[in-house]
Amino acid sequence: MSTILRQLENFVIDVLETVIIALSIFAVIYLFAFQPHEVNGQSMDGAGKFHDGQYILTDKLTYKFREPERGEVIVFKYPLDETYDYIKRVIGLPGEEIMLKENKIYIYNSEHPEGFSIKESEYLAQTVITSGRAFLEEGVTIKIPEDNYFVMGDNRPQSADSRTWGFVPKKDIIGRSLFRYWPPNEMGIIKSPQNIESENSLLFFEK
Repeated sequence: MSTILRQLENFVIDVLETVIIALSIFAVIYLFAFQPHEVNGQSMDGAGKFHDGQYILTDKLTYKFREPERGEVIVFKYPLDETYDYIKRVIGLPGEEIMLKENKIYIYNSEHPEGFSIKESEYLAQTVITSGRAFLEEGVTIKIPEDNYFVMGDNRPQSADSRTWGFVPKKDIIGRSLFRYWPPNEMGIIKSPQNIESENSLLFFEK
């Protein structure tokens, strides 16, 4: 009888050790590597295939080794209320100037002092109109501070984004949207757009 109890005790201890190790690994991954997020609302609806109720995995490691890039979809703490996590697309980078005019976004930086327009056909529906808001008004150029980013939702008319409330500090960025895992029929890697900088970079009007 004592042998059976001893075997049962060893079995329970082994199971508990396995559970504790598994939970520890999960905690490390959750805190430092990846974090699940749910897409809430319609602000990212568009050709980029984000929608309400979708679940994604956020990569928390990449931006520890490099800076966010234009076109990437990021998850961040909402600057006006950090209890909320927002998901938007990076449009403007630190140190750049940005202007919205006649449904196009123009970027001015050290590499392109004359400016270039962003090509957004990979993630915006053709019918989407990008209009100015309180923070970024139509035809007005603003400068993005260092360590800050300008973000927008893919469903521009329904998106509360940098056009309304301003920049996203780098410190508030949780990570890069990496993988869709729910619903199962939409499972897959989240790809960033290619050739987002328009070839027709020269502007024919003054800032």
